[in-house]
Amino acid sequence: MEREIVIIGGGPAGLAAAVEARKNGIEDILILERDKSLGGILQQCIHNGFGLHIFGEQLTGPEYADRFIKEVEKLNIEYKLDTMVLHISSDKTIQAINPEDGIINIKAKAIILAMGCRERTRGALNIPGTRPAGVLTAGAAQRFVNIEGHMVGKKVVILGSGDIGLIMARRMTLEGAKVEMVVELMPYSTGLKRNIVQCLDDFNIPLLFSHTVVRIHGKERLEGVTIAKVGDDRKPIPGTERFVECDTLLLSVGLIPENELSREAGVKINDITSGPVVDESMQTSIDGIFACGNVVHVHDLVDFVTEESRLAGRGAAKYIKKELKKSDERIYAKGNGGVRYVVPCIINSENVDNEVNFFMRVDNVYRNVYLCAKQGDTVITKVKKQMVSPGEMEHLKIKREVLKQIKKGEITFHLEEV
Repeated sequence: MEREIVIIGGGPAGLAAAVEARKNGIEDILILERDKSLGGILQQCIHNGFGLHIFGEQLTGPEYADRFIKEVEKLNIEYKLDTMVLHISSDKTIQAINPEDGIINIKAKAIILAMGCRERTRGALNIPGTRPAGVLTAGAAQRFVNIEGHMVGKKVVILGSGDIGLIMARRMTLEGAKVEMVVELMPYSTGLKRNIVQCLDDFNIPLLFSHTVVRIHGKERLEGVTIAKVGDDRKPIPGTERFVECDTLLLSVGLIPENELSREAGVKINDITSGPVVDESMQTSIDGIFACGNVVHVHDLVDFVTEESRLAGRGAAKYIKKELKKSDERIYAKGNGGVRYVVPCIINSENVDNEVNFFMRVDNVYRNVYLCAKQGDTVITKVKKQMVSPGEMEHLKIKREVLKQIKKGEITFHLEEV
């Protein structure tokens, strides 16, 4: 089977990329989705707050997804559900499997990787103790409660202040559970400020910074956890331990881009984001393989996923129509002085339509700073920020005209004191 564009993942990233590729003149598009419905993680995110940037209104996750699903169906974009991709090769050959077709081999002219991300589990944390029921990731709990209709516990401790954990603190409370506390290893939250206010403060749920779970108790069912304060080295401080009775521990301790298939295909991976290194068109190190959304780096807002995915869809369409220009004159973007990473990190200004929106995360909480982009000692742009935090993604836009003047070399993004 031969196809022009194959998109792996039917979540918000894959759907937006598919719609954009179709609007840019590509008729032959196939979406491969491993779940039984399109929409990805949004289908279990029944809270509102989605769509403010893209649609100018607050939508729930399923409502946001539905707008793109309807557009995919209106544009007659083909998709296969319950389809697991097993292998991608560097020559853009895809092997997948589903109950209806069995094993499928597809040769694609372009591939868009949109597999999203997964949660870190207890196994990644090495918490000592037994293995009772009641220890699960916040995302798994969200699916059980919101989609499957199962209540996962009555007395809850949440480890980690990631957005899913914060949202589940509110959700469990609304369903009648008692959320004892949220404990966070870092001295700052890893989630959005609005979620701390709306999900914890509004429900009087305590948030303990610089704390972690050091032991899990219980045989058949979780009976409680021991928490302890941690020092600057993130190690528990002896003598600060205390037991907290609970029957459920939810883990919200970070997300990891799903890049096993990307690595298998030979795509270059960024050591900091654990996602593909991408250029201004969201093209990876392999010509014709593009990536977008949480598979590239973990986003706070689905609106930014959509923005990025439209770039990938447009880029893939240009690639097929041989409109993507190649040049040795490239600009390399990197983080420095408080900025951990920058996406995209390779720019060919000839392929930029109007501007490039550079996304980045900082490495700590900083107040009253400038977020700057420089080439050497020359300031390209800078924005004053009252506060920046690792839990909230930052971005800076640079116009095409400015990038064309730079042509090649390195741009560094960093923080400066006001």
